[in-house]
Amino acid sequence: MDIYGELRERGLIAQVTDEEEIKSLINGGGARFYIGFDPTADSLHVGHFMALCLMKRLQMAGNKPVVLLGGGTGHIGDPSGRTDMRAMLTPEAIDHNCDCFKKQMERFIEFGEDKAIIVNNADWLLKLNYVELLREVGACFTVNNMLRAECYKQRMEKGLSFLEFNYMIMQSYDFWYLHEHYGCNMQFGGDDQWSNMLAGTELIRKKTGKDAYAMTITLLLNSEGKKMGKTAKGAVWLDENKTSPYDFYQYWRNIDDADVMKCIKMLTFIPLEEIREMEKWDESRINEKKQILAFELTKLVHGEEKAALAESQAKAAFGGGDNLPEKSVSVENRTIIPVLVAAGICSSNGEARRLIQQGGISINDGKVSDFDAPVKSGDVVHKGKKVHIKIILS
Repeated sequence: MDIYGELRERGLIAQVTDEEEIKSLINGGGARFYIGFDPTADSLHVGHFMALCLMKRLQMAGNKPVVLLGGGTGHIGDPSGRTDMRAMLTPEAIDHNCDCFKKQMERFIEFGEDKAIIVNNADWLLKLNYVELLREVGACFTVNNMLRAECYKQRMEKGLSFLEFNYMIMQSYDFWYLHEHYGCNMQFGGDDQWSNMLAGTELIRKKTGKDAYAMTITLLLNSEGKKMGKTAKGAVWLDENKTSPYDFYQYWRNIDDADVMKCIKMLTFIPLEEIREMEKWDESRINEKKQILAFELTKLVHGEEKAALAESQAKAAFGGGDNLPEKSVSVENRTIIPVLVAAGICSSNGEARRLIQQGGISINDGKVSDFDAPVKSGDVVHKGKKVHIKIILS
């Protein structure tokens, strides 16, 4: 099967411009494509993971990725998918986040001569003359069309700042700049980016008379309709210091049953022939599918050794054993509530008390009902059915 057909079967493609041209370019290894990453944090999260996997697939098929770090657009903030304005980052924080992104991306994308390249739009956006931009680019946009974009419409009631209103122009300028200086002929992004990406293709057409193409990825949603990687505690990070390999494994191990095969198709590199066979498995094998998904994705992000360790820790937690994740804790009061908070199992004393009252906390094999229950070094603390930590007191 050609790579475009594979992307279709894996459910990755949401919308495209000029499908036949895109199909021909991708299948022939002629796509010089970019995906942008705004450095809003000091780590990529699994929402970015999907884009990185797509870049890897296309690079393996002979296409050339351009990773665009949003050191410039990060000063503005993308309003897409937002109900309020993003927090403004300092230039120093943006630069630091860009450096963190670069290190993480090298695990997925092969950079080098005639391979992938990485660029930062701060190199051109921060040097722009405002009046020149209005004349050269602003004249190509109509406010009427911009306000039809979903990314703006959903913000109009609460208020859309003029700062954010310019984001579409900045993203379009990026595509034009990359087209002119790096030969980019295609842009990829999440399907919430469709309006911005169409604006970019239209800008190139007006400025150069040439065609450029855009394709959006289907944003992966779980059964509750939340974006991939969002949990009650926040994002699931690719940095193991923010989300450990064990927690990363457990996130995928515990996704909803209805999402398992979708995730396997979209995110793993398991051949489609094997996936088609897995789709025929009896429903009783759902946990086996989840284990495969969790292992494959943890291996991609953290390497096979750490994925194997996370898998063995998970089996120990649910099936008994000594290979559990450990947490060193230093507290004066060695009772359950201070330990839960110090170990990061609960975010506050109030949450700890509430979970104990609800029967959600156990030490070793016994439910905890006493707020002052003692904890010894080596005890295993369980939070529900998903969190199992061996406590090492120091």
